[in-house]
Amino acid sequence: METAQKTGKIVKVSGPVVEAEDLLGTSMYEVCRVGEEELIGEIIRLLEDVATIQVYEETAGLKPGETVIPTGEPLCVELGPGLIGQIFDGIQRPLPALVTEVGDFIRRGVVASPLDHSKRWAFVPKVQVGDPIGPGDVLGEVKESTLVTHRVIVPPLITPGKVKTIVEGGEYTIDEDICTYMLNGEEKPLKMFHVWPVRTPRPITRKLPSSVPLITGQRIFDTFVPIAKGGTGAIPGAFGTGKTVMQHQLAKWSDARVVVYVGCGERGNEMAEVLLEFPRLEDPRSGEPLMNRTVLIANTSNMPVAAREASVYTGITLAEYYRDQGYDVALMADSTSRWAEAIREVSGRLEEMPGEEGYPAYLGSKVAAFYERTGRVQTLGSAERIGSITVIGAVSPPGGDFSEPVTQNTLRVVKVFYALSKDLASRRHFPAIDWLTSYSLYLEDLESWFVENIASDFISLRRESMAILQKEKELQEIVQLVGPDALPESERIVLEAARMLREDYLMQNSYSEDSFCPLDKQYKMLNAILMFYHKMQELQDQGILVRDLTGIPLYDKVSRMKWYLGEEFEQRLEEIMKDIQELSPETLAEKPESS
Repeated sequence: METAQKTGKIVKVSGPVVEAEDLLGTSMYEVCRVGEEELIGEIIRLLEDVATIQVYEETAGLKPGETVIPTGEPLCVELGPGLIGQIFDGIQRPLPALVTEVGDFIRRGVVASPLDHSKRWAFVPKVQVGDPIGPGDVLGEVKESTLVTHRVIVPPLITPGKVKTIVEGGEYTIDEDICTYMLNGEEKPLKMFHVWPVRTPRPITRKLPSSVPLITGQRIFDTFVPIAKGGTGAIPGAFGTGKTVMQHQLAKWSDARVVVYVGCGERGNEMAEVLLEFPRLEDPRSGEPLMNRTVLIANTSNMPVAAREASVYTGITLAEYYRDQGYDVALMADSTSRWAEAIREVSGRLEEMPGEEGYPAYLGSKVAAFYERTGRVQTLGSAERIGSITVIGAVSPPGGDFSEPVTQNTLRVVKVFYALSKDLASRRHFPAIDWLTSYSLYLEDLESWFVENIASDFISLRRESMAILQKEKELQEIVQLVGPDALPESERIVLEAARMLREDYLMQNSYSEDSFCPLDKQYKMLNAILMFYHKMQELQDQGILVRDLTGIPLYDKVSRMKWYLGEEFEQRLEEIMKDIQELSPETLAEKPESS
C-alpha cells in the first residue's frame, strides 16, 4: 500500500529561517518545498520532529500553518553537457531560461531545469560492448563548445561492471540511455548527465604536488606572487582597491581550460559587466570568445541572502565535475566576505552563540572545508587523467582591516596572499598589489618549472628585483626626511631602478593592449630592466651621474617596452639590448636628443 507523502507545518518564520513541525524522519541538508508557493529550502537543524529550514528565496508573506514538503534529497546540481556558457543563480537555476519564463524579475517558487533536456548533442562513444567500466571512466565525448570537449564520465559512486550496450555515434538528449552495463546479473542504464549533492566533495584517486603554475598574463602575479594549478589564493582589500577587476583579469586570461566565476553577493552592475564583457572578449590562446570556456554563477546583493551561502558550493561542485574530466579549472569567488556574512545572518536567526564580530564559531572550519576542495589530482577512472581546481577568493574586510575574522580565517588556509593596498590605489598604481606584503608559498615548488620552461635565471632575476624594491622601501624613509639629493649616486640608481620596476613593469592597464603579457615577454622585459640597472651601476663607477642617464633615448625606450606587441616587441627589444651594451661614457658625451 502506498503511503501518503509526509508533510509538516510552519510554526515560526524568522527572515530566511523557518521552523516546521511534524517532520520526524527527515535528514540534515534535505531539500524541502516550503509554503503554498513551494519555496526551495534546506534543513539545517533537527530537534525531535521540529526542523529548522534555510529558505533560498524571499520569505515575506509566509505564515504559520502553511505546509512543508520534504523531497528526501539533499541540495544537488545537474552535471552534464550544457553547463559551459550558462548563467546560473546560487542554486543552479538558469537565469536566461527564467527571463524567458517569468521576465526580468524572478518570481518566488519558480523552477527551471538547470540543463536543457530537449537539446540533442552529438555523442561520440569511447567504449565498446564487453569493456569493463567503473567510476570516472569516459563513456564518450560531446563537443560542448569550440573550446571544451565534454567527456561523459561514469558517476563516482557507481559499482564497476561491464558494458552491455552502447549507442552508436549520433545526436541524443541527456535523458536518453546512452549505455547499459551489467551488475550482478542486472542491467543498469547510464545517461549523459547525473546529479551530485553540492556539499559533498567528489572523490579522487590521489592528490598531486602543486608543481605547475597557473599562468595569468599579469606580471605582478606570474613573476612576483605566482600561484600553482590546484592552489589557493586570497585577494583581501578595501573598497576601491581593485579586487573585482583583478578577479575579472584572472578569469579572462588565466590558462585554465574552464573558468567558474561566482559572483557571491556582489553588486548587480559588476555582474552585468562580466555578462556583457566576456562574450566580446577573445581568449588570447585560441581567439575564441571567453564565454566558450566559462560558467557564471550570479548571486547578486539584491538576491535572497540564504542562496548566497549555497552559491559557492554550487560553484565548487561544477568545478570538480570539469576537474574530473581531466581539465584545469579556475574558480573565482567574489566575494567570500559576502558568503561569510550570509553564514553570520543565518547563524543569528538560529540564535547560535556568536563568536568574534558576530560570526559563528565554526566560520574557520567552513572556510577551510571550502578551500580544501581544491588541488591538482589524479581523477577517478582506469585511464590516468590529471585535473586541477585553483580557487582565488576576494575578501572585502570592512575599512581594509586585515585583522577581521574572515580575512584571518582565509589566510590560515590559503597559500597565496595578494595584499591590495589602498595607498597604491590612491596613487593610481594598478594592480594595487603590495609586492612587499604579498607572498606565495608555492615559489619553491614552482622554481624547477620556471627554470625548465622559461629561463635558467628567471628566479634569480625575480630575487634581485625584489631586493631592489625592498631597498627602495628603506631608502624612501630617508628621502622623506632629507630629500633625494642627500643620497649618494649609487643609492639614487637603486631608486631609479625601483621606479622602472614599479611603473614600467608592475603597472599594467587592464583596459589596454597591455592587459595580457605572455610569460616569455615578462622575462625579457625584466631582464632588460635589470641589464640597464647593471649598466647604470657600471657607468656610475666611471663617474657618470644619474641625471645624465635618465635623459637619454634609451631610458624612454625601456619605459615603453610593455606597449610593444608580437614581432614589434622582439624588434624593439633587440634594439634596446644592443643600445644597453653599447652605452658608455663616450656615447653619453655625444648628448643625443631625447626622443
